[in-house]
Amino acid sequence: MALKTIRESINETLISEMRRDESIILIGEDLAGGANANGGGEAIGGVFGLTKGLVSEFGRQRVIDTPITESAFVGMAAGAALTGLRPVVELMFVDFIGVCFDQIYNQAAKFRYMFGGKTSTPLVIRATVGAGFRAGPQHSQTLHNMLTAVPGLKVVMPANAYDAKGLLTTALRGDDVVVFLEPKVYYDEACDVPDDSYTVPFGEAKFLTEGDDVTIVAISTMVKNTLAAHKKLSAEGISAEVIDPRTTSPLDIESIIDSVHNTGRLVIVDEAPPRCSVARDIAAQVCDQAFEALKSPIKTVTSPHCPVPFAPNLEDLYIPSVDHIAKTAKQLMTC
Repeated sequence: MALKTIRESINETLISEMRRDESIILIGEDLAGGANANGGGEAIGGVFGLTKGLVSEFGRQRVIDTPITESAFVGMAAGAALTGLRPVVELMFVDFIGVCFDQIYNQAAKFRYMFGGKTSTPLVIRATVGAGFRAGPQHSQTLHNMLTAVPGLKVVMPANAYDAKGLLTTALRGDDVVVFLEPKVYYDEACDVPDDSYTVPFGEAKFLTEGDDVTIVAISTMVKNTLAAHKKLSAEGISAEVIDPRTTSPLDIESIIDSVHNTGRLVIVDEAPPRCSVARDIAAQVCDQAFEALKSPIKTVTSPHCPVPFAPNLEDLYIPSVDHIAKTAKQLMTC
């Protein structure tokens, strides 16, 4: 075990899996850009530096720089996946999904069905999510709700370096279209990560704490604030069970329902806006399947239904806070 950041874990996984499987290729902007420029030998490794060091080992036939044309290079990757390659696309910000959404939801996600199950599409699309980066409303959204709604896509949202490595390994070894959403504000958060290769299965939630009073489901960027809220609640004698779904499609609704049967109360914390959100979807599924177990109404803690503000003070207010999460959970204890 060694302390590794999310950034380091993703980089390490890409390198080890590309060594293991020569069919894996990387496609995106500036992945190999800057190599050998101004006397320097190393590429910048994408805007977040996650592919640093790869072009020098694997060459430009496997680490492919593209123009700023998301619709073209995502379509290229989808076609490459049909030929037997295993493309990994770096989309940078999930906000850019609108530029190439047809290639994802109407093409790649449907290839297996359209070809009668005779083909697979081993395509991984990496992108960042979340506010707090001071990047403005067009580079700060959390759009997993749109992607989770599409049949044929797997949506993966690691919240720490251990899960990032294991889930990305699973994605790279699978035969499906995976949208791998990374919390950019936590790229440099570190935890213990094994040096050896391992996988984390999709559709298996992670119980971060045990508790008997209230279940709190925390999605991606909200895991850190929820764990901080858990400490505040514990200090007041409230026992909260915190669950990280890790993937929203497939969703481990069974584990959430089992927890609700134990606690009788549920809070879902999600940075995405509330309307048509994964938080509301989880709430609806629990109401449908475990209504009799509830001791109180289900509560959701989300961002407001508005664009991510650019002003730093407003952006901080936009993100669900530790106090807001803890206060919401405490309110349920009076029901």
